[in-house]
Amino acid sequence: PNVGKSSLINSLKRSRACGVGATPGVTRCLQAVQLDRHIQLLDCPGVVMETGTPPAAAPLRGALDPQRLRDPLGPAAAILRRCPPEQVGGW
Repeated sequence: PNVGKSSLINSLKRSRACGVGATPGVTRCLQAVQLDRHIQLLDCPGVVMETGTPPAAAPLRGALDPQRLRDPLGPAAAILRRCPPEQVGGW
């Protein structure tokens, strides 16, 4: 999700053929866009494969809109665990 599929199609089409947004979930269903007489592109929602990781990691993969999180502390803690301490400390 949120890697620019719809934006790329809009750029190739040179018009606003697909809705775009900064948060995941703007594209809700499959959409066919005719680029020219011979090329048709398909825009689809992003697919997030289940990885067995805890639900706190879903926002880190772009699978959840950060504004809709019930508890932002889980994902924030996951980000901090991935950062070297010298990059986080010393604000």
